[in-house]
Amino acid sequence: MSEKMASKAAAQGVTRRELLKGTAALTGAAVGSGVIGAPMIWAQNLKDVTLNQVGPSYSVIADIAEKASADLGFKIVPQTSETTQLMAKVVNQPETIDIADLEFWGLQKVYRSGNLQPVDITKIKMWGDITPLMRDGKSFDGSDMARQGTLPVKVLYTDSAESTEFAAAPTGLATAMPTIYNADTLGIRPDLVGREISSWVELFNPEFKGKTALVNIPSIGIMDAAMALEARGDLKYVDKGNMTKEEIDKTIDALIALKKDGQFRAFWSTFDESVNLMAAGEVVIQSMWSPAVTAVKSRNIPCVYQGLKEGYRGWGVGMGLMRHLEGIKLEAAYEYLNWYLTGWQGAFIARQGYYSSVPETAKANLSENERGYWYEGKAATEDIKDPYGNIMDKAGSSRDGGSFEQRMGNIACWNAVMDEDRYMIQRWNEFVSS
Repeated sequence: MSEKMASKAAAQGVTRRELLKGTAALTGAAVGSGVIGAPMIWAQNLKDVTLNQVGPSYSVIADIAEKASADLGFKIVPQTSETTQLMAKVVNQPETIDIADLEFWGLQKVYRSGNLQPVDITKIKMWGDITPLMRDGKSFDGSDMARQGTLPVKVLYTDSAESTEFAAAPTGLATAMPTIYNADTLGIRPDLVGREISSWVELFNPEFKGKTALVNIPSIGIMDAAMALEARGDLKYVDKGNMTKEEIDKTIDALIALKKDGQFRAFWSTFDESVNLMAAGEVVIQSMWSPAVTAVKSRNIPCVYQGLKEGYRGWGVGMGLMRHLEGIKLEAAYEYLNWYLTGWQGAFIARQGYYSSVPETAKANLSENERGYWYEGKAATEDIKDPYGNIMDKAGSSRDGGSFEQRMGNIACWNAVMDEDRYMIQRWNEFVSS
């Protein structure tokens, strides 16, 4: 499909998918007249397109790929790879990926490889509907969001199709299309803690010695630790997402002391590990992800994703297009990106606790009860189910932390890559092995 045709279609309110379908309907007449062009051939072959989407297990989900494949008429093949492994694939095996689901801090590391091509935002029908949180780095009142760490907008735009650098202000080319994001905090077992938890400092409270855990992803685990240490008054960070060597040393030294004193039960690396630790009661307070809390609750075990007075650690994911995509595969990739924003996917991931980059279409695909619970901070009028139909909260319950605005409006820092990343990882490994 030529850019001229696409522009005309957009002006008439026709989607690229509809135009491709229309072209396919003309195939018979074109053959009879001997007029056979690229658009017709692309429409004929669209059903034969396969796109390999690779990313973290909480983002690249088989159910979503299956639904998109059914709706779009070509095949999306999902493959899970956690962010650190995915970054290596993007750099060293780019041909094995068509669409990469990258956390924005991961983009900070890999976009400069040149193996990703920018997303032309004029080809994303709902780009203007993407929440300003992601698109512009603005909070709900129009003010700038928290600047500690890698705020998504810092790495969202580039200046040209050939550039491997990030633009200082929004442009017509994006490094990735924002998809999901959340406000992360600590998971707790309220039945085992037995009292109110309101501060990150509780992660290091001797009261919970031997029953706490940290995520063993250095760039994230150290930020959770920093939130707790700052709350405890040990030190005040200039930027928890970009610590100086001195701040890294003070943080790791404090963690080593806590470990030697028996504070930690475990350092988990996978979703299942965090779920099992909490479900078994081996830990009562730990680093956790929202779907893991959902998984524990779906087992009918009390678990809370606790809103804390110091705020949340934010993160976001975007879909990046690999540089090798061209022709019909690139057209299909844009069709998939556009489908992603229409609401079915947004509703699915809402049911595991994540937010969509276009909240309005996600909410339109949720029931009134689900909208109230997941986005509006309201008490559920009937039982709340996870994406797979399991009951994970009872009627009368409210979402931990409140509404979308309350949670995302209280981000203290964002997942990030530090300037002293190698030194930080070296010291983190020293802590884990101490």
